[in-house]
Amino acid sequence: MLAFLQKIGKSLMLSVAVLPAAALLLRFGNIDYEQDFRLGEFGVWLNRYIAPFLDAGGSAIFDNLPLIFAIGIGIGIGGDAVAALAAVIGYLVLDYVLLQMPIVFADWSQMDKELNMGAMGGLLSGLVASYFYKRYHQIQLPGWLGFFSGKRFVPIVTASSMIVISVGFGMIWGPIQLALDNFGNWVIDLGGIGAFVYITANRLLLPFGLHHVLNNIAWFQIGSYVDPSGQMYKGDLDRFFAGDKDAGLLMAGFFPIMMFALPATALAIIHSTSRKRRKKISAIFLSAGLASFLTGITEPLEFAFMFVAPLLYVIHAILSGISGFIAVELGVRHGFGFSAGFIDYVINYPLATKPLLILPIGLLFAVFYYTLFRIIISKFNLMTPGRDAEDSTDEIMLADASDSSGNGQETYTQSGGSSGVAGFTADQSRQGSLSTYTGGAADQHDIAVAVAGALGGAANINSIDACITRLRLTVHDESLVDDVRLKKLGALGVIRLGKGSIHAIFGMEAEKLKDRIKAIL
Repeated sequence: MLAFLQKIGKSLMLSVAVLPAAALLLRFGNIDYEQDFRLGEFGVWLNRYIAPFLDAGGSAIFDNLPLIFAIGIGIGIGGDAVAALAAVIGYLVLDYVLLQMPIVFADWSQMDKELNMGAMGGLLSGLVASYFYKRYHQIQLPGWLGFFSGKRFVPIVTASSMIVISVGFGMIWGPIQLALDNFGNWVIDLGGIGAFVYITANRLLLPFGLHHVLNNIAWFQIGSYVDPSGQMYKGDLDRFFAGDKDAGLLMAGFFPIMMFALPATALAIIHSTSRKRRKKISAIFLSAGLASFLTGITEPLEFAFMFVAPLLYVIHAILSGISGFIAVELGVRHGFGFSAGFIDYVINYPLATKPLLILPIGLLFAVFYYTLFRIIISKFNLMTPGRDAEDSTDEIMLADASDSSGNGQETYTQSGGSSGVAGFTADQSRQGSLSTYTGGAADQHDIAVAVAGALGGAANINSIDACITRLRLTVHDESLVDDVRLKKLGALGVIRLGKGSIHAIFGMEAEKLKDRIKAIL
């Protein structure tokens, strides 16, 4: 079940990745260039001929998020274009059937006048399509129906089944929809406490990659808003970009943490290292801190202390929740299309309420985080990057990942400060991230070969995928996965979820590394 939820989380992230584009288009499409930027006649021209198209582009994405979620689930779980096509068909069937339900059952008092499953409808359609794809993509029909055998059968069975499934959900969705609305209103009415619970849980679920599942509920299900045109929007994120001034409650508290607190954490880790290693550690963590500040990508920082100081990570999760509580109680409402970094802060500033308060809140959290981390790291002698025992010699086995050439294994020895495997220094290979790596194509291939070897070789890898900062794998034999070698090759952490499910945190280069390993496989 945990591995299945992991797949859902990864698939949802695939769909969420389109939101930054939607947010940018929508934001720049709703600027009054004549008044806000004092551009005169040129502003009038932009308002008339450019802004409407930008707004239309952003609205097209936000208005069709359930369909985009269906496609993402079809690709992420089904793993094939046919599964994605079947998911689209399944969602369209669901959408049209739900429109007919209040008409056909007009005399049924329990039937709501409008049924709206939102993103859950896309999730359901994607799961149904993926199930039928995995079950029937190799089916063989009688000769006279041979054209519809195999993958061509999947959209057909999905469409047919979704009619029945949609009617069934239409019968029960009214009470569920009411319960979700009541739950959403309850969370919103909790104000700061609701934000505290959500953000704390979000950070605690991050190590397992399940925060995306929680985000899907918070961003696209909790609360509803009807704009002046009658269009309904559900969820904190969707409502925020639709102009709901009550939205942004569940997102505002992330800004002080991602823009200020975690970069301060990076500084604390740097200042806690020995002087002779500080320069190398600074190169890694200053870039990670900058990424957190600008974009809100925090995993490279959080995984740097998550495993060596789990108690500190729990404190970080609670403090993140407190940030949400403080922001909401002070009346701050802000949102993001991607994450709570400076870019989203500036772009979405006009939609926010009291966004300036985020700056003093963030600065206070930065001072507190820096002080707290310095004290705890020093007092308990935590082995954060740059403080672990430094070996004079590291041996890294570059296994032949494809195992098809018969060349066996190649050993590459690196000595204390010399160049390491494929362009890494010895210290980088132990503590670094592939984001600092600038080697050529051949060296990149060697790194992929080495990582595949540390995962037990090509024969041990059952499947491999990636999200923003982590490789997500299933392997046949977990005992063959060498955590130490993976960390020497740049992994910030390795998470074992059971039954062959492995996560290896490689930072922003995870997607490229996944592609290189797939090429080897």
